[in-house]
Amino acid sequence: QRTMLPEHLPRCTGVRLATRYLPAAETARVGGDWYDAIPLPGSRVALVVGDVMGHSMTSAAIMGQLRTTAQTLAGLDLPPQEVLHHLDEQAQRLGVDRMATCLYAVYDPVSHRITIANAGHPPPVLLHLGGRAEVLRVPAGAPIGVGGVDFEAVELDAPAGATLLLYTDGLVESRLRDVWTGIEQLREKLAATAQLTGPDHPPPLEALCDEVLDMLGPGDRDDDIALLAARFDGIAPNDVAYWFLEPEDAAPGRARRLARRALARWDLEELSDSVELLVSEVVTNAVRYATRPVTLRLLRTDVLRCEVGDDVPQLPRLRQARATDEGGRGLYLVNRLARRWGATRLSTGKVVWFELNHG
Repeated sequence: QRTMLPEHLPRCTGVRLATRYLPAAETARVGGDWYDAIPLPGSRVALVVGDVMGHSMTSAAIMGQLRTTAQTLAGLDLPPQEVLHHLDEQAQRLGVDRMATCLYAVYDPVSHRITIANAGHPPPVLLHLGGRAEVLRVPAGAPIGVGGVDFEAVELDAPAGATLLLYTDGLVESRLRDVWTGIEQLREKLAATAQLTGPDHPPPLEALCDEVLDMLGPGDRDDDIALLAARFDGIAPNDVAYWFLEPEDAAPGRARRLARRALARWDLEELSDSVELLVSEVVTNAVRYATRPVTLRLLRTDVLRCEVGDDVPQLPRLRQARATDEGGRGLYLVNRLARRWGATRLSTGKVVWFELNHG
């Protein structure tokens, strides 16, 4: 089963992640628990944890199918409740005879908000920077596989410095305790651990995961355990610059000027030449076919991230320009100069982004 779980989680903007997976016993290494973190447009990230009933190759196979489906749906940037709806439909198509629980959350580091939808999964616990731990009130929802159920989503604050803990029921339920007793013990454990580092310093994320697992006793390993911890760093408002550009010939020049001013404000003038060149190329491509205003956003974190959005769904394709071509070199330059780059299709068009190192 470990081969079906991500060996390394992706690097996401404004959030740090840590995970743990423990099988029920040394002799039972095949189960249906999973976790995932999926980067989304706009520097957001989807946080997913799920649990297929049973301990068998069948459970693991169903888990793999649901995890892959969730990744595909995340790529479409659907709202969390719609992701769960389509997962439920997929389970019906597969003829799955085992139900699964799943919690799907989307964190936005710019707005410092998180949107959560739930399909019968234990609720997440949020550890605030000051040391207060709370069990989040999220819709309970029906498990995946029931069919014909509407899922709901709730939007909550995700303050900087807080830690969200997603987990499967093996962490909180056993022969020795019911699930709600276990959830309360988890909440108390998180609060007690936070007291060790003081109100202004959250506990180190990896150490926090280890402390959580230490709450398990000898009789508490009846089920697999998957754990996903997310530390919200967020992105401060003064580290974000956002503009609308009319789809006209003057847009690339205006984009260059706006980017230059933002970089000067952030003391990142050393990036001006590269950023202006790449922003100009990407905006030029965007306004060529756009019918609505193009968006330009710069984000300053440990890297500089530039995002250009338009209303054209076709994704750009990297190709080698011929010597006689007048254009076609924009993405080639982005690919050569940027630390990373990519493009994501949205329901309203697409976003092309790139990142540059600074400092």
